[in-house]
Amino acid sequence: MSDSAPVAVGVDFGGTSIKLGVCRGADLLEVDEPIPTQGHDGPVALIRVIADRIAKLQERHPEICAVGVGVPGLVDFDNGFVHVLTNVPGWKEVPLKKILCEMTGLPTVVENDANAMAYAEWRYGAGQGLRNVVALTLGTGVGGGLILNNELYRGSQFSAGEIGQMSVHYQGVHGHYGNLGALEKYVGNNQIAEYAVKVFAQAGFGKTVADCTPRAIAEAAQAGDSVAIQIWHDIAEWLGTALASVAWLLNPDAFVIGGGVAQAGPLLFEPLQKKMQSMLSTVVWEGLKILPAKFSNEAGIIGNAALAGDSVPDSVPEPRSSRS
Repeated sequence: MSDSAPVAVGVDFGGTSIKLGVCRGADLLEVDEPIPTQGHDGPVALIRVIADRIAKLQERHPEICAVGVGVPGLVDFDNGFVHVLTNVPGWKEVPLKKILCEMTGLPTVVENDANAMAYAEWRYGAGQGLRNVVALTLGTGVGGGLILNNELYRGSQFSAGEIGQMSVHYQGVHGHYGNLGALEKYVGNNQIAEYAVKVFAQAGFGKTVADCTPRAIAEAAQAGDSVAIQIWHDIAEWLGTALASVAWLLNPDAFVIGGGVAQAGPLLFEPLQKKMQSMLSTVVWEGLKILPAKFSNEAGIIGNAALAGDSVPDSVPEPRSSRS
């Protein structure tokens, strides 16, 4: 990575912990100790802890020029306003950008976490050099981000790319927003485990949800378990149905897929490719790439830092203002 790339702090805000790191481009210069998300006296108190950590990182990296924060919730990107933070009580209508900028004296960007992952993969990862990229994370839920014509596309209300809320069955399981057949209600970690228990039971095997994590099912399939292999084919059917619809709509260069479920590798990707090819014309399918994400747990830090660094015209920071 070029030494001229801006240095920024990436903050990856999760439901249980917050990870901070200093990046020059895709290079992680330092990763700080995680901050517990819960147990603070309201949003401002937690933001103060984050600001204090950033101040200490600045002492070791005075070239830091900006801060990027990714949150698992609905964000007003232009104003850095968090409408609601998933699984964190008390975080409603919080002006995160304004507060953190005032506390640190640094330009601050606030983004949805899946968008940050998409940006990391397009800027420095599996989608680097491609003009149109759809990125998604497969974990507890399904998050998505869109790079269209070399720009992060957020939509009119900054909520574009929510692939997990797309329907794969018009009479299916209820989603969080009343949407029937929402994809993440089929391929989320917990939903996969619950489905696997049923499939194993039908085959005469008694399994618990704890026995049927995506990793456990992948290990069983790799060992030749035919039931586990079929479960991965079913997961690919659901996921492929949604992604084929996205491909018809956007005609992207690539889908970049990350998250824990994607760690199954060929068990997921091979039947996924076959499913999508069967649903697309040659014109849409030809040249379309289905790629595993390059970055793993560090994707949020890198993506948020990149968004922050790229938003600052001059990478040399102004002198820090004193924090109140």
